[in-house]
Amino acid sequence: MNDKSIIAVFDMRAFYSYVECIDKNLDPYTAPLVVADNQRGTNTIVLSITPYLKSKGIPSRLRIKDLPKNIDYIFATPRMERYLQKSSEVFSIILDFVCEDDLHIYSIDEGFIKITPYLKLYKMSVYQLVKRIKDAIKEKTGLECTVGLGDNMFLAKIALDNYAKNEKDGIAIITKEDIKEKIWPIYPLSKVWGIGQNLQKKLNYLGIYTMEDLAKSNREFIHKYFGIIGEELIDHANGIDDSDISLKYIPKETSLTSGQTLCKDYNHEDIKLIIRELLDDLMIRLRSENKLCGCVHIYIGYSKRYGGFAGQISLLRHSDDNDIIYDALMTVFNKKCQNFPIRKLSIALSKLKFYDGNEQLDLFIDPKKQDKKRKLRFAIDEIQLKYGKNAVLRTSALLETSTIKERHSYIGGHHK
Repeated sequence: MNDKSIIAVFDMRAFYSYVECIDKNLDPYTAPLVVADNQRGTNTIVLSITPYLKSKGIPSRLRIKDLPKNIDYIFATPRMERYLQKSSEVFSIILDFVCEDDLHIYSIDEGFIKITPYLKLYKMSVYQLVKRIKDAIKEKTGLECTVGLGDNMFLAKIALDNYAKNEKDGIAIITKEDIKEKIWPIYPLSKVWGIGQNLQKKLNYLGIYTMEDLAKSNREFIHKYFGIIGEELIDHANGIDDSDISLKYIPKETSLTSGQTLCKDYNHEDIKLIIRELLDDLMIRLRSENKLCGCVHIYIGYSKRYGGFAGQISLLRHSDDNDIIYDALMTVFNKKCQNFPIRKLSIALSKLKFYDGNEQLDLFIDPKKQDKKRKLRFAIDEIQLKYGKNAVLRTSALLETSTIKERHSYIGGHHK
């Protein structure tokens, strides 16, 4: 393999279920463990299953109701805080070997490493260094991982997704010399990183069924249908990927977003409390980043077939005041919301700028009161960040329609 540009991608094997087995003193290769909250009903999505269940032909992603009935399952309720903790342990171990600039964390259980610069340092081959990192993760956390190696990020990911899991040592390599043998025959196209079911259908419609078909497609023809993404697809099919781990993406414009899918229908009035609660949490994030907001957005999704709406409004002045921003959201909400039952909502803050200590005051409010109110907001933020978000709440949190306490007990929609 050419050592000039080698990328390794590490993936934790059956991550959530493996963590649960470690904590429960179970062997993931013999335990029929399923990570899913079975108290939520049979339509609940399964987040992870053990290698033992995978060996029985059970897919990783399905609903509880679709699990085969002839197995006595061990159900583990998802614990996202624990998984984040174990993920931090894994990436901390990787950072014992490489510097932060050469690590790209792709997800909670997957990361890319630019490994070439470290071969001379450790006086090892690519395989030896990858194996050493892999063994260190196993020794210190109990977790197993598979590794894809390639001349670039795309080839490494294809090696991981399509070949590494079938290798005895869990390590697979793809170089540009392997494209015709290992990339072009891949079928269906949805097995390729970056190609989902919808994109696959569109490509199939054009008579493209394999990566070889894609590699030999007319670039102008593909660009006509898919734009710049089409050109990237053709490059990937030919083993070309210019992505650089060290070049961290910095968006020109940032925003903060929070949303919730509700467990029951809310009416026009009750939903205002949920909007207020979502905003309170979002404002803590805004102030912790020392920023002010210049524009607010809201999306409301009605129940069943009624659809929904989205709207936005710019503020007269940038602010980090909960009440000012809530009033702006209510302006859009009251103008657009119809009297239908509501099941989804999200709010966003955009046109953010750093607070430099200078803020335009409201001419109609006593400056001393504005300053006092600002200090109070920051005092509450400090208490919540130190002692937890439920340490200080509005009295409305006691209402039956409130969801804030329950929401604070979840991470990413799952129990901490």
